[in-house]
Amino acid sequence: MGSSVRELAGATPATRDRYVDLLRVASLGAVVLGHWLMAAVTPDGVGNLLAVVPALQPLTWLLQVMPVFFFVGGFSHALSYRSLLRKRPDRPDRPRPEGSEGSEGSEDSVYSAFLRARLQRLLRPTMVFVLVWGAAALLVQLLGGGGGLTGVTLRMVTQPLWFIGIYLAMVAFTPPLLKLHERYGWGAFAGLAGAAVAVDVLRFAAGVPYVEFLNFAFVWLAVHQLGFLRADGRIRRPVLLAGSGLLTAGALVAFGPYPLSMVGMPGEKVSNMAPPTLALLCHGLWLVGAVELLRAPAARLLERPRVWRTVVAANGVAMTAFLWHLTAMFGVYGAMLALDVELPAPASAAWWAQVPLRIALAAALTAGLVAAFRAFERPAPAPPGAAGATGAGPLAALGATFCLLGVLGLSMVGFGGLLDGRTALLIAIPVSAPAAVAMTLGGWLLVERAGRTGR
Repeated sequence: MGSSVRELAGATPATRDRYVDLLRVASLGAVVLGHWLMAAVTPDGVGNLLAVVPALQPLTWLLQVMPVFFFVGGFSHALSYRSLLRKRPDRPDRPRPEGSEGSEGSEDSVYSAFLRARLQRLLRPTMVFVLVWGAAALLVQLLGGGGGLTGVTLRMVTQPLWFIGIYLAMVAFTPPLLKLHERYGWGAFAGLAGAAVAVDVLRFAAGVPYVEFLNFAFVWLAVHQLGFLRADGRIRRPVLLAGSGLLTAGALVAFGPYPLSMVGMPGEKVSNMAPPTLALLCHGLWLVGAVELLRAPAARLLERPRVWRTVVAANGVAMTAFLWHLTAMFGVYGAMLALDVELPAPASAAWWAQVPLRIALAAALTAGLVAAFRAFERPAPAPPGAAGATGAGPLAALGATFCLLGVLGLSMVGFGGLLDGRTALLIAIPVSAPAAVAMTLGGWLLVERAGRTGR
């Protein structure tokens, strides 16, 4: 792999924004490290370090960096979709070959090709993760297991899949929201942010049930929209963006119904994360402004060949590492319990002393899992600009919707109680693990078929 990484790094175009690649890797790495650090595992279950030591909750204003990943996603999606549109053979400024009349190369087929290209690298490692864990959970429960830490693992190991579900929605909504951006610019972002405000008003002031779930779309798509603005060079005052976001988030937490922590806490009545709140959107503004302020020095650092090769290598396995990092963490704790290694009380001196060893072991095990499954995380082959036929776009959108619902459902229900019909509420609909897996697999197959139709 070293030679291929060297070749990829050496072939990087001068026009490539390397800082975006660094932000993608760094944001996922921060999430992984945060999960490893916050898990307060005891023989009786899993808690949250931030609940044990509330004084640490302000650190989430620095370490909750998932908005940065979605911001970077918006930037990349804008470039990718526009590139496919430019290659379309039915563009008005491009002569069409004789006999090419019809829908081939239409915006409909470009949409299906875009979805397949963007989702292939995301869904292939995800489906492998789901199928491997589904088979393992089925075997464990057929053998009568599933209690203790094993049961906790089966329930919690799928939780990071919520991120995959939200990202699927961002990819699917890119074309229409990009059109709104091109027409209204900052106004399109303001519209999504205003919708997020309205949702929170209806939620907290009027007590409207279930309305809060709309902010899974409005908040994260607003952050995604900031990526479009960056792609067009329209974030010109990052200091203003960071300052206004930080001050507004602080005011909302100090005077409103929003908690201090920017990650979910066990037992809390209101979470800034699930579903997202206006406070989290303002937190996203602060983070986006902050990372934009670091752009110039980071770009200089990334000109160094060794640094850039490291980023390229990490990008090639980042999604696989993200999917399997909780598996590695629970594997470390399971091994410690099996070997009768004492698990100190969370936040005690002995617990903190053990942190470096636990993280090192989790990182080593994650590296082993990456080595086993990284073959499924390969760049998707460039979709042909003229591939697709009438109806391919709606078929791809339907597939993406099934994937979105399946992945989100699985993140909530987990693999515990697989044979008992255990369900969890996805908004207001009960969903089981088998149903969630079926929706995810069926949606993926639809996206694949739409992208290949008419090839």
